[in-house]
Amino acid sequence: MSDDKDLYAILGVSKDAEAGEIKKAYRKLAREYHPDRNPDDPAAEARFKEISAAHAVLSDERKRTLYDEFGPDGLREGFDPDAARNYQRWAGSFGGMGGGRPGGFQFGGSGLGGFGDLDDLLGNLFGGAFGGGRGPRVQRRGRDVERQLTLSLRQAIDGGEVHLPGIGGNVKLPPGVADGQKIRLQGKGQEGPGGAGDLYLVLNIAVPPGYTVEGDDLILAVPITVSQAVKGGTVEVPTPEGTTLTLKIPAGSQGGRRMRARGKGMTRRGGGRGHLYLDLQIRVPTGDDPALIELVEALDAHY
Repeated sequence: MSDDKDLYAILGVSKDAEAGEIKKAYRKLAREYHPDRNPDDPAAEARFKEISAAHAVLSDERKRTLYDEFGPDGLREGFDPDAARNYQRWAGSFGGMGGGRPGGFQFGGSGLGGFGDLDDLLGNLFGGAFGGGRGPRVQRRGRDVERQLTLSLRQAIDGGEVHLPGIGGNVKLPPGVADGQKIRLQGKGQEGPGGAGDLYLVLNIAVPPGYTVEGDDLILAVPITVSQAVKGGTVEVPTPEGTTLTLKIPAGSQGGRRMRARGKGMTRRGGGRGHLYLDLQIRVPTGDDPALIELVEALDAHY
């Protein structure tokens, strides 16, 4: 990668520059090369885009960290830094064979499988900002769109086809999706000259009253009577699948006791399911009926 395409060199700052210094350098250069001050000057416009693209990376702590460690490759969509580090360690174990093969592996330039140079990379990331006059201008694709999609607890566990209200059509979801998870539908966003953007579905799981999700497990509050707590008994409780489960309550159960139904929780991404935990909550009758007060006072003698 040549110096004139190094992001720090583009802004004229050192690689250990503080965030404030980077911001100051960007503002100075942006004012100088802004299209409003340089009308009908393609070179100034290209320079302005280059400066803006460099600042977009170096002002973002996560992107800057990846760029510092891996060079342009670290900025690519879907780049996995942990996998890259593992590869580096594996490659280093071969003892410096060179030539981009194990032991001579490097990021930056044409590393990591010959991804190309920074010009190519940031040209893709920022809509042709680094085109530098090489070939025709890249037309921008449409904007990415983000929409909320509400799922039932059962849909989140089982996956399957879900209708997209207000959008049309269906989407097939894998089992075990999580609340807040984003699902990307390529080319389903806003249309543009260079093609459509992407649609991102933000999943919202409508957890039924009484349930709580804790990781891969479900917690369900189960109300029982004083009599059931003292004598024991059975109670029917709902499951996420829409069926019921017969819960046997041991005699002498205390409020807050937690019982487990194995494999009735959320679907795990690696396979299998978590557990459904049933929290016993003793409910007492209310009111000022004299008969009730008499029974309660009689019960006090047994504490």
